[in-house]
Amino acid sequence: MDVVDFEIKGSEMQFVEIELDPGEAAVGEAGSMMFMDAGITMDTVFGDGRQNAGGGLFGKLLSAGKRLVTGESLFTTVYTNQGAGKLRVAFAAPYPGKILPMDLSKMGGTLICQKDAFLCAARGVSLGIALQQKLSTGFFGGEGFIMQRLDGDGLAFVHAGGTVVRRELQAGQTLLVDTGCVVAYTPGVDFEIQYVGKIKTALFGGEGLFLAKMTGPGTVWLQSLPFSRLASRIFAAAPQRGGSREEGSVLPFAAAGGVLGGLFGGDDE
Repeated sequence: MDVVDFEIKGSEMQFVEIELDPGEAAVGEAGSMMFMDAGITMDTVFGDGRQNAGGGLFGKLLSAGKRLVTGESLFTTVYTNQGAGKLRVAFAAPYPGKILPMDLSKMGGTLICQKDAFLCAARGVSLGIALQQKLSTGFFGGEGFIMQRLDGDGLAFVHAGGTVVRRELQAGQTLLVDTGCVVAYTPGVDFEIQYVGKIKTALFGGEGLFLAKMTGPGTVWLQSLPFSRLASRIFAAAPQRGGSREEGSVLPFAAAGGVLGGLFGGDDE
């Protein structure tokens, strides 16, 4: 596992700058790279780019298939320092929020996160899938059903939308959360789906029919702005018929142009 130094910069639209020693490498989500020093080479690979992925071609295909199930690209990009000194590569967040550094060695070697949360990691971190075991979660879990599983003992960086809050749950302590607001949690947390309880609340409350019930012990990271919520607001505000607003807006300008043209034309006469 490569040990890397890093620096997170920015406030609302953050990026993480990773410093690589000669021979070290970082793995980035496809399309997340912001800039890199000359001397760093890029190599696009199947799956998560681990050096010792078992099973040869089959192991690589299995790793890529796991990423496809979570909705991510089949490929990741490995950035390797081929120079003689320290070099830097930066990865940018895809939308407003926070980048969270996760030291997997301090979390028992495993972290479960939302399927679109992974941004980059030190080479050696394994990217897999975590399927919820309970049948109710499978049917009604929505965003929380298929999640990413990060394994290893190095640094991984995940992205969360809006403001992030970290909650430490004691054994038996329960937290009810909107499924989209769950960013990540440690494996000791029990995740299941709970019906909101009232028909009126379910139909008119705007929070959906189900909530995520998370029971300790363990750590939970929550986000205030899930990307699905941001996307739905943007879609609701966008014109529902292509070009209708733009086409309508041309008429007043055309009319105004005609009036001004008539006025100036009258002066010429």
